[in-house]
Amino acid sequence: MDHMVFEVGIAVLLIALAGFLSAKLRFSVVPFYILAGMAVGPHAPHFGLIDLRFIESAELINFMGRLGVIFLLFYLGLEFSVGRLAKAGKSIAIGGSIYIGINFTLGLLFGLICGFPILETLVIAGVTTISSSAIVAKVLVDLRRTANPETEMILGIIMFEDVFLAVYLSILSGLLLSGATTLGGVLLSAGIALGYMLLVLIVGRLLIPVLNKLLGVSSNEIFLTTVFAMLFIVAGFSETIHVAEAIGALLVGLVLAETKHMHRIEKAILPFRDFFGALFFFSFGLTIDPLSLKGNAVWLAIGAVILTIIGNYTAGMLAGRSGKLSPKASSNVGLTIVSRGEFSIIMANLGAAGGLMAILQPFAAIYVLILAVLGPFLTKESAMVHKFVTKIVPIKWMKAKSGGDKLQ
Repeated sequence: MDHMVFEVGIAVLLIALAGFLSAKLRFSVVPFYILAGMAVGPHAPHFGLIDLRFIESAELINFMGRLGVIFLLFYLGLEFSVGRLAKAGKSIAIGGSIYIGINFTLGLLFGLICGFPILETLVIAGVTTISSSAIVAKVLVDLRRTANPETEMILGIIMFEDVFLAVYLSILSGLLLSGATTLGGVLLSAGIALGYMLLVLIVGRLLIPVLNKLLGVSSNEIFLTTVFAMLFIVAGFSETIHVAEAIGALLVGLVLAETKHMHRIEKAILPFRDFFGALFFFSFGLTIDPLSLKGNAVWLAIGAVILTIIGNYTAGMLAGRSGKLSPKASSNVGLTIVSRGEFSIIMANLGAAGGLMAILQPFAAIYVLILAVLGPFLTKESAMVHKFVTKIVPIKWMKAKSGGDKLQ
C-alpha cells in the first residue's frame, strides 16, 4: 500500500512514453497503450522500488481504466443527441440485426469447422461477435469522425450489441455455470436491457428543462460534480441490471447533448476522457500475458481475425446500404467497429469459469490484441481499403459515387 501512488506514477509515465512514440510514428495511440501494458504486469521484473508488476496498484489501475471507458462513451454520446439517434431508429435496428447475424453465424461456423465441441463453439462465437465500444469511441474521436453520417449507424450498432450481449451472457452463463437456462429468463434479460435504454432516453428528454435549470450554475465545481453524479449513478445502476456501464454512460451523454450546456460539459470532460481513457487501454494490456501467446492459439486467432475482417466489412456494407448510406460510408461502418476488446475477454473468462478448453483464453487474448492494433489502422485507412475492395469485387453499388460524406 505504501508504494501504490509511486506505482501509478510509473504506469502514467509508461503511458506518456507510449503516447510520444505513437505521435512520432504518426499511428493510432491505442495499440501503443495496450502494448505498454503487455510489456509489464505480473510477468515483468522487479527492481527495488521500481516494481513493473503493478501488484499493489493493479486493482486501482483497473478501476481507473473502467472510468476511462465511462468517460469515452459519455463524450461520444455528447456528440449526438436523443433526437438525432431516434430519427435513425429503424435503420439502426436493421443494421444491428445484420451485423450481429453475420458475425455470430461466422463465429459459430469457425468454431465448428475447427472441430470444437458445441459449448466451446458458443464461447468462440461470443468472442468474435462483440466489438470494443471503448476502442471504437477512441478512434472516432481521434479521427474526428463523430460528425460523419455513418457514425449514427456505428453508435446504434454498439447499443444493439449491448442488448445482444445481455441476452447472450444470460444464455451462456446458464449453460456453463448452472447447466441450464430458460426461455423466460432470456426474454426477461432482453426486455430489461432494451426497456431500460428506452426509459433513460425518454425520461431524460422529458427532463431537459429541469436539467437546463439544474446545470445553470456559475460555479465550475458544482457544475462538474453535478454532471459526474448523474454520469456515475446511471452508469453504475446500469451495471446492476446487466446493461454495460459504458452503455449507461453513452445514454447520459445522449440526454445531456440536448441541453444548452452541452458545450460546457464537453469542454470540462475532455481532460478526464483523455487521461482515464489512456489508463483503460494500459490496464487492458496488463491483463494479457505475452508468454501465453503461443502454439495453436496463434493460428486459431489469425484465422478468426481474417474471418472477422471479412464478416465486419460485409456486414458494414449491408447495414450501411439498409440505412441509405453511400458505399464509402458503409465501408467505414464495418471497419470502424472491427476492433475487439473487453467483451471478448469477458466471454473467454466465462468459458474458463465453466471448465472449458484452456486454449480459449490465450486464443481470445491474441485475437483481441491483433484486432486492437489492426482496427484503428483499418479505420484510418478506410478510404484506401474501400478503393482496393471495389477493384476486386464487381458490384456496381460499391463503385457508386459518394454524395457529401467524404471520409476523413
